[in-house]
Amino acid sequence: MKTIELRAPYLIFLGSETRLTYAKTGAGLVEWRKELCKGQLNLAGGDLDLGLPQMSVAEAKAAGIQSLVIGTATVGGSIPDEWIDVLEEAVLLGLDIVAGVHTRLSDIDRLTAAAAKSGAKLIDVRVPPKRLPVGTGRKRTGKRVLMVGTDCAVGKKYTALQMEKDMKRLGWNADFRASGQTGIMIAGSGLPIDSVVSDFLSGAAELLSPDNTDDHWDVIEGQGGIFHPGYSSVTMGLLIGSQPDVFVVCHEAGRTHISGWEDFPLPSIEQVIERTIAIGELVNPDITCVGVSVNTSRLKADEREAYLAELSSRIGLPCVDPLQGGTDSIIAQISAVMASRNPSARSA
Repeated sequence: MKTIELRAPYLIFLGSETRLTYAKTGAGLVEWRKELCKGQLNLAGGDLDLGLPQMSVAEAKAAGIQSLVIGTATVGGSIPDEWIDVLEEAVLLGLDIVAGVHTRLSDIDRLTAAAAKSGAKLIDVRVPPKRLPVGTGRKRTGKRVLMVGTDCAVGKKYTALQMEKDMKRLGWNADFRASGQTGIMIAGSGLPIDSVVSDFLSGAAELLSPDNTDDHWDVIEGQGGIFHPGYSSVTMGLLIGSQPDVFVVCHEAGRTHISGWEDFPLPSIEQVIERTIAIGELVNPDITCVGVSVNTSRLKADEREAYLAELSSRIGLPCVDPLQGGTDSIIAQISAVMASRNPSARSA
């Protein structure tokens, strides 16, 4: 897998973004690696606040910050022209630039020239390894749980990270497998699935989750959404290549339409379960849904419990907000499912 090394601490660059949905890279780093995030930089018009001190590039340099991390992603993953002046200033001052967008820093002449002068690094996280294989569909050893979503930016990465944390606390042999730029930045390794040429998507997913011991669980970060009009292809390639034993549906309470594609209503959780099984059983006939993870941040605190209870009753599976109550009930459901398949085998 592709492994990266970032120089900490970080300045999180948010540009002029006003929508948290499109700043999930920065928000994810602050949520899971807050001790490494020491400042944020907004451009004119940007009002997002990740709870970090506002800093200019010069102030960040004086404070000992070593890397500017681009914390936003526009649709299509470009680097707007209005960012270049600030990024060039950072590079000339010796700050590394870390980006997980589709536009490569190394393709921007002003930045490469500045890096040549200062010795700073331009780190493109969203670059897949060369010579990826076509998927084989071969059954692999070890076990896998995949996050799938009703949409993008509904908590697939957060759920996977919390599940890994909870599994390890409970004594399970488990590892988070990052499939997107923010997850790779958090974990330090992974494979940017959405940057892979389509013919090699499932092969890349197989590399992300290779053979392992029978008691080992790969907790795989999902991508896109299986009903998404723009990103369903990456979702299906990751599903086929991951060959999951079980999966968790991730959803945001209160969302009614595909974010950014407002003509497309959000699929129901039941629809996502049905379609995921229909596609996933091609490579694993035993694929099973073990629960629903819900981002309840739009709900009032006193509404959360009733919402999750009603959803659990309707679906017939554990439903949790992973950042409010953890994922233990979903992990218990995994144990029950695996025990029912092979009562004499240990699932953890």
